Amino acid sequence: MASLSFHFCVLMVMFAGLISPPICHARFQEPKKHVPLFILGDSLFDPGNNLYLNTTPESSAFWPYGETFFKRATGRFSDGRLVPDFIAEYMNLPTIPPYLQPGPQRFIDGSNFASAGAGVLPETNFEVISLPQQLRYFKGMVKVLKHQLDDAEAKKLLKRAVYLFSIGGNDYLHFYDENTNASQSEKREYVGIVIGNLTIALKEIYGLGGRKIAFQNAGLLGCLPSSRSGAKNGACAEEPSALARLHNMALAKALKELESSLPGFKYAIFDYYKAISQRTDNPSNMVDFDFSKTACCGSGPYRASNCGGERGRKKFELCRIPGDYLWFDGGHGTERANRQLAELLWGGGPSSTAPRNLKQLVELEIM
Repeated sequence: MASLSFHFCVLMVMFAGLISPPICHARFQEPKKHVPLFILGDSLFDPGNNLYLNTTPESSAFWPYGETFFKRATGRFSDGRLVPDFIAEYMNLPTIPPYLQPGPQRFIDGSNFASAGAGVLPETNFEVISLPQQLRYFKGMVKVLKHQLDDAEAKKLLKRAVYLFSIGGNDYLHFYDENTNASQSEKREYVGIVIGNLTIALKEIYGLGGRKIAFQNAGLLGCLPSSRSGAKNGACAEEPSALARLHNMALAKALKELESSLPGFKYAIFDYYKAISQRTDNPSNMVDFDFSKTACCGSGPYRASNCGGERGRKKFELCRIPGDYLWFDGGHGTERANRQLAELLWGGGPSSTAPRNLKQLVELEIM
């Protein structure tokens, strides 16, 4: 088998318009063998792909994003690391870089295609890398692997790999913004469209050799600081969260059906919605977040907007200790929150991640 130290380079063509108080952390046992990690999704998982798009620079390109861990802005929407950064560590992998980052990349370790603002549906945001475009990039990467290894070795690698998703939240926020008076049947129809397109993508990955699929489901969308800022008295907005619940039920059903119909297909779902709900409803008693409604960084009600300012200009307030906060900005968690979420995804019990956790999924031998 080819050496794991081999570095792969890829020439990527850019298309305009696309493209705290201390807490104790669990010590996780490393997986028994090398398993690559491929990541697809939105801003919750984007390590900086959007920095390489021919669009207006993201606020995450500027301080104070990245201040806690990286000491500089990396394009991540947090003060530090994201969930996939911790997952890579638990899998004994290096930090998985943005796919669009120029220079050598070790695709045998995985790649991160996630893009802030992305949805399952391209029309959710045409200026970023939608899931279909992420999938096209993934297919291009598979060709590189097959060229550098051979078809048989590439197939083994893709079969061992884990495919980690966080996608769908932006689709429902977009739908809610455009259809505030939608009927229940219209909401269910839209959820069906999103899940249908997501299922098509999963079947394509399966056709390329992917077998182990992990999802972070849709979160408590109505309780983001950005959602509270536009609601009466700062209450959670019920409709976005209701859409997320419909999505999560449909996602669980779709993945169960795929596992039944596709030989070797295995999955895990991390209940992100529940984890955020627990930290929102009773933050100080459960996980020592002093602030779960207001963001650490931003301006306006609940500091819900403008973190990072405009091209680096200071137009926002910034908390002193990000780890005291659940949210770093209007829609994204602090590094401390992300670590807790990653621990639940990786080693959590059935009430957090089911029907198996990510560590169990990683260690599955797929015949």
